[in-house]
Amino acid sequence: MAFRRFAEKKRKKKSKFLGRKKKACRFCVDKVERIDYKDVSALRKFLTDRGKIYPRRTSSNCAKHQRQLAAAIKRARHMALLPYVVE
Repeated sequence: MAFRRFAEKKRKKKSKFLGRKKKACRFCVDKVERIDYKDVSALRKFLTDRGKIYPRRTSSNCAKHQRQLAAAIKRARHMALLPYVVE
């Protein structure tokens, strides 16, 4: 009997992600071929206030553009266009 009540409660539980719509990649929507490391204002949108790169799930980029974005940010940091650490 106790097992049956537990099983009923377990079945009623719904997923909290059921109604959410996944955001599209900004670069795919704009049909961007390559991400330019010299466009610092665009790259700053994908950095936290500490200077870290936002993860893919937060920035809602596809895997291809997230890799290009990370490479562009690292290249801009190396060229001293972006800081490594924000103070």
